Amino acid sequence: MREDVARSGPFLSIGGLAVAFFLYAWSAIALPGWLNSLVLPAFWLVLVVVGARWFTRRPRASVLLPVVAVVVWFAVMLLVPRG
Repeated sequence: MREDVARSGPFLSIGGLAVAFFLYAWSAIALPGWLNSLVLPAFWLVLVVVGARWFTRRPRASVLLPVVAVVVWFAVMLLVPRG
């Protein structure tokens, strides 16, 4: 069976962003603050819009969007000091 990222990539992208949503939602609920409650969900929403636009235009590049979402979430969780 041949792997075809051009056909399955967009579905992996949207599915990965749906999984990343739970990370962003958890941080908005569990860690109060403007960064976790406003900026991170807005960033996730931008990634979803880009993923929807790239669904047919750039199917192979869209696979990187969930990776970017998770890396940014971990970076914010590790680098931003908690009060």
